This record gives sequence, structure tokens and C-alpha cells, in this order.
Amino acid sequence: MDSTLPAVAEELLKEIKKAFQETSHDTFSFRLKFIFGPSAVPALDLVDQRSVTRVTSPSGRAAYQVLGSSGKLYTCYSSCHFCTCPAFGFSVLQKSESLLCKHILAVYLSQAMGACQELTVSEEQLTSILLAEEEDEG
Repeated sequence: MDSTLPAVAEELLKEIKKAFQETSHDTFSFRLKFIFGPSAVPALDLVDQRSVTRVTSPSGRAAYQVLGSSGKLYTCYSSCHFCTCPAFGFSVLQKSESLLCKHILAVYLSQAMGACQELTVSEEQLTSILLAEEEDEG
């Protein structure tokens, strides 16, 4: 993970990955809630529902799509800790109330838990996915 997340958050996500490899699943709930606040439980719900899909193209470009609880698909970029959801724009960027939205946190947790769906698409399809998000915002 990139160093733009606070070190404590990065360390916690590394511990979660290790814990899931060792199958001690329930030990980090309190820490998740403490660090990530109200996004923690909804993010875990998204992971449980297998709502996170890593979309890759033959060139190696990748983005994540998360099916939100409202049924809307959000595109997330883990490399720059960005999500297209309104909560990210408001709570994370505008007000600085949270480190991440539930969708980005679900991406990181899915990676750590090995619960990410995988989808390979053509370069054109990935471009369409990315452009569709721009059109939705405009």
C-alpha cells in the first residue's frame, strides 16, 4: 500500500491480511472501528457480500468496482485511495472526517482477506468503465 494512508491504518491492514492467512478472523473488529470509524462495519458487510471486483485489462491497468449497498456500482482506485461515491467526496475530501469511504475500505479488506472477485476485460471495456464514471459525475 502507498504511504499516503496514515501508518497506523496501513499497519492494521497488514495485520488483517496476516490474521486471515492464519484464520483468526474476529480479532480486528474493534481496531477497525477505532481507526476507520463508521465505515468499518458497512465495509465488512460489502466484503461478506463479495461486492468487490478487481477489473483488469491485458495491459495490466486495474481498477476496482464495488457494488454499494444502494445497488450502485462505484469505481475505486486503490493506488491513489480514491472512490467515485458521494461520501468519499464529502466525508473524506471536503470535510476530512474519515480516512476512507466504505467502498475503498472494502477494497483493502477484500485484498487482505482474498475475497476479491476478478474480472478481465479488454482495454476498450476498461476505458468505457472509467469514462462512464466521468459522465456520471458531469
